[in-house]
Amino acid sequence: MWDMFLNSLKLFLRGKLFREPKAVARQWLIGFGIALVIFLVLAKIGLPVWFAVVVTAFGAGFLQPYLFKDLKYN
Repeated sequence: MWDMFLNSLKLFLRGKLFREPKAVARQWLIGFGIALVIFLVLAKIGLPVWFAVVVTAFGAGFLQPYLFKDLKYN
């Protein structure tokens, strides 16, 4: 398990894990932007920061399968 993680990490750092590294970066930025907006809106309406972080993490985690569903691995 640990070897698989290390091999995947090495391929990712070399830019060889995904067929389209730019698409991965774009999808990651979209997810990050959505999470940032959710957090800022929740913080702006006065919710406690810990609650805003939990809701944002849940929402961003919920989006990941949709954002990365079309990515292809090498």
